[in-house]
Amino acid sequence: MGLWATLAAALEVENRKVYPGTTDRTLSIVSTADLEVFEPYIQRFQQSHPELTVDYTVASSVELYRAIRDGAAFDLAISSAMDLQLKLANDGLAQSHRSDRTDALPDWARWRDLIFAFTAEPAVVVMSSRALDGAPPPATRQELITLLRDNPERFRNAIGTYDVRDSGLGYLFATQEARSTDAYWRLSEIMGRLSPELYCCSGQMVDAVISGRLSLAYNVLGSYAAQRMAQEDRRDIEIVQMQDFANLMLRTAIIPATATQTTAAGALIDMLLELGLRETPGDWPLPPLSQGTSDFGPIRLGPALMVYLDPFNRRAFLAEWENALVQDIVIEP
Repeated sequence: MGLWATLAAALEVENRKVYPGTTDRTLSIVSTADLEVFEPYIQRFQQSHPELTVDYTVASSVELYRAIRDGAAFDLAISSAMDLQLKLANDGLAQSHRSDRTDALPDWARWRDLIFAFTAEPAVVVMSSRALDGAPPPATRQELITLLRDNPERFRNAIGTYDVRDSGLGYLFATQEARSTDAYWRLSEIMGRLSPELYCCSGQMVDAVISGRLSLAYNVLGSYAAQRMAQEDRRDIEIVQMQDFANLMLRTAIIPATATQTTAAGALIDMLLELGLRETPGDWPLPPLSQGTSDFGPIRLGPALMVYLDPFNRRAFLAEWENALVQDIVIEP
């Protein structure tokens, strides 16, 4: 309890659950994946490792990064913010792991036996069919720009996207999109004129569309959107992947330098990679790496990811982003 109190004081925890094993040997995980999304993976892992207690903590990607950077004692860190994970590994804050599973990964899905990808998840647009008023959903950013520009009454105060100042994944998606398509800044300006709401997390945005609070959520994780739509059985909400350019995020795992249960952490990574290398989605909540074989390919693991983490580049990007998005805005707490 004392250890948990110390952790809670240093880390803004969104959720936590302990899965008891048959011994007091504990594998401690910090992750950005929601509890309901990752629980099936923990349950499968414990089928082959029943002796291990799994202590699973959910935090934002920025909180996770800061915790590992500052020496928090976790055995495994799983994050959607590839750039922040790579920086931790590059700064000497991850332990190496190598196995037949890691060797089977394509080069774009691993880096120096320190960081390993096990999913490829697209960024999508989630929108209410009512907001389309019978029109087909936009297939490109230019079509989305036209839809928003021509129908401000439908979308004012009804658009959600990441607050990239606080969301590690949101910042990753924004910087990658800005460097890949000129339409990003034009779309950002159009959204900024419509008083968008800014969110930390995909799950909150999807819930806001389901509840009717939002008509459109931009750059939501497709895996979360698909899971929620399946749970809700909603036919009046569209999940749209842009055809002009699609961000494909790799969810990654590292073994922090502070880890003590390194063998167990490596075993869980290998199980995640076994599932990540499957050819078909199956019944698992998170999609496999084969999702990354689309026309656009995934965001690759490598030093180029850290370009926008440079303080000067980050300040410059955020200044331009605020000029575009933060015009007359209600910020979601």
